[in-house]
Amino acid sequence: MGMTMTQKILAAHAGLENVTAGQLIEAKLDLVLGNDITSPVAINEFEKCGAQSIFDKNRIALVLDHFVPNKDIKAAEQCRQTRDFAGKYDIKNFFDVGRMGIEHALLPEQGLVGPGDCVIGADSHTCTYGALGAFSTGVGSTDMAAGMISGKAWFKVPSAIKVVLKGKLSPYVSGKDVILHLIGEIGVDGALYQSLEFTGEGVKELSMDDRLCISNMAIEAGAKNGIFPVDDVTLAYEKGRFEREPKIYSADPDAEYTREVTIDLDILRPTVSFPHLPENTKTIDEAAGVKMDQAVIGSCTNGRMEDMRTAAAILKGRKVAKGLRCIVIPATQQIYLDCLREGLLEIFVEAGAVVSTPTCGPCLGGYMGILGKGERAVSTTNRNFVGRMGHVESEVYLASPAVAAASAVTGVLTDPAKLPAVD
Repeated sequence: MGMTMTQKILAAHAGLENVTAGQLIEAKLDLVLGNDITSPVAINEFEKCGAQSIFDKNRIALVLDHFVPNKDIKAAEQCRQTRDFAGKYDIKNFFDVGRMGIEHALLPEQGLVGPGDCVIGADSHTCTYGALGAFSTGVGSTDMAAGMISGKAWFKVPSAIKVVLKGKLSPYVSGKDVILHLIGEIGVDGALYQSLEFTGEGVKELSMDDRLCISNMAIEAGAKNGIFPVDDVTLAYEKGRFEREPKIYSADPDAEYTREVTIDLDILRPTVSFPHLPENTKTIDEAAGVKMDQAVIGSCTNGRMEDMRTAAAILKGRKVAKGLRCIVIPATQQIYLDCLREGLLEIFVEAGAVVSTPTCGPCLGGYMGILGKGERAVSTTNRNFVGRMGHVESEVYLASPAVAAASAVTGVLTDPAKLPAVD
């Protein structure tokens, strides 16, 4: 029996010729990731077990991104502890204020992950790097500690769902709409502990930013990981970034899948997830008109350069609706700088939006955009659980940057294609 793409990567890192779904393996890791919330817990476990060294100072990444610049004393202490640990063990890939970014945008940008890698991170959206043809998945902080010590992790080999993409995206439709549509179809547990393997002729029509967004939200369908084939788009993105030799794996023709789902990109519509689960999806045609109090454009899902350009193109020459707050968060310092050089920050500010330093802040209800009782936000983030962005009686509507920007202009959920022309 053949292996899926994910199974081939895991087999290679376990030193095995083949693996099967459900098999327990120990695999070597190419990178271990932690952030300012999860790293302190891992550091505590690291020290509790008496560890005195890390497996490789070049293969650990610690990113301060959730509550930075620090929002309070507790956040400051968490960052201090992580900073001290990084200094003690001379960790090369430590990203602090002024150099940091949202981790899942920063690591691909910095070339720290690439095709064929096996990556764990103490953050559920570590599955993002599957866009680059890597196996990457979120783990708990104890597993992160073990990974920092040994450079290895235990896995149960996942079975897989094949997602076949065909056609080409229409204007104002993006990777965010692809993944929201998929989650709406299979449910938040539809891929529980399985690999979502994206394939089909439609893959070549997706940009790298689209793929990173789609893989990022694989966890919202319960998936262990989401992964794309390595093609010319992947290799062009990695050129000049990824210093190691890419290792390209592809699924065998006889690989076994638990099911197959086909998505026709030609007919896909902008999609919105209503409260309080990502699977509660409606097309913009069904969703239009719901009043919003806040729009958030950013996060590890949609804070990349294409997202910024899409939002700026819609906001240019327009104003944010009266009574609505619009928060724009470029995902990394480099993206922030590129926005500055391209004049996008000026567009955002002139429209009446506020532009933040890179941070996860509002996504997890931390800071920089907390919702009050009864308030609604249209957000390009990845989760809309009860109380996710603030008060338990607030609501989060997940959407693409195009829909979020258009809705910021009108004050209600809006199809960007139906915005009146700018005078």
